[in-house]
Amino acid sequence: MNETRRAVIAALADGPVSGPELAGSLEISRAAVWKHIEGLREADFEIESGPTGYELVAVDAYNAPAVEFELEAPFSIEYHDSVGNTNDRARELAGEGETDVAVLANEQTGGRGRLDREWTAPAGGVWVSVVTRPAITPAQAPLYTLAASVATATAAREAGVDARIKWPNDVVVPAGDDGDYRKLAGILTEMEGQTDRVDWLVPGIGVNANLDADALPEGATSVRAEAGDVDRRRFVQRLLEGFDRYRRDLEAVVPAWRELALTIGQRVRVDRPAGEIVGEAIDVTESGALVVETDDERVTIPAGDCEHLRPV
Repeated sequence: MNETRRAVIAALADGPVSGPELAGSLEISRAAVWKHIEGLREADFEIESGPTGYELVAVDAYNAPAVEFELEAPFSIEYHDSVGNTNDRARELAGEGETDVAVLANEQTGGRGRLDREWTAPAGGVWVSVVTRPAITPAQAPLYTLAASVATATAAREAGVDARIKWPNDVVVPAGDDGDYRKLAGILTEMEGQTDRVDWLVPGIGVNANLDADALPEGATSVRAEAGDVDRRRFVQRLLEGFDRYRRDLEAVVPAWRELALTIGQRVRVDRPAGEIVGEAIDVTESGALVVETDDERVTIPAGDCEHLRPV
């Protein structure tokens, strides 16, 4: 969305404004004002014309201009009705030198999770990948995954879902008192960098939002199933605002993650390249690694595939 159109929306947000007032304040012609107003209407902004001028009545759309409107985070939005994979597109943008771009799609036709697992991503979900260029080392990159999971879980909780986090990258809803859960969202973070610095980093976030649970894979749930449909525009805004807040304050990430963690205190099995670890998950380090107490030792696991086990 160009800067003039952003300025038109900002003016409308403050209340009714006439065409001549808009033209004068923005230093454009009245014909240009009309063109921008019509463009916003085509983007599903409900704008009425009355005796006091143009008035923004509602924003019900789910597209780039709508998500950027009132977004309190410095991201531009690239929206697709359908795309193969938002992470793939975000990586393309990162390769072109872009930053602070959120690639948002109504549906993905080639969604994928960790270890190239298939991820069902139909229309109605929230599928977004964020291009960032943080001044961090590769060792700090897992904090961005934790930040994305905290932001996602917080947005879901604001929508009425009892969202928790399973280490390292799943947002889940508890199903009983024994560590069982239903998966609500997943995060896949990809990056490129040098030994001592990150060139770019892309957290990809997939949320089962306004989807029927019976259309999802076994063990999954949705915002719709847990709390009813959500305003996806506002949900994405809250998610991006939360992620932006935590990426600016990495020291706050792990304490916030601990508060939402379902994994801490659970008996777990973690698959990792060096071999399987079974024990009790007791903490997460300041770099996001999982600390597991086995029968013989305490192990710190920086990365792996975690499964909750039933208590012995």
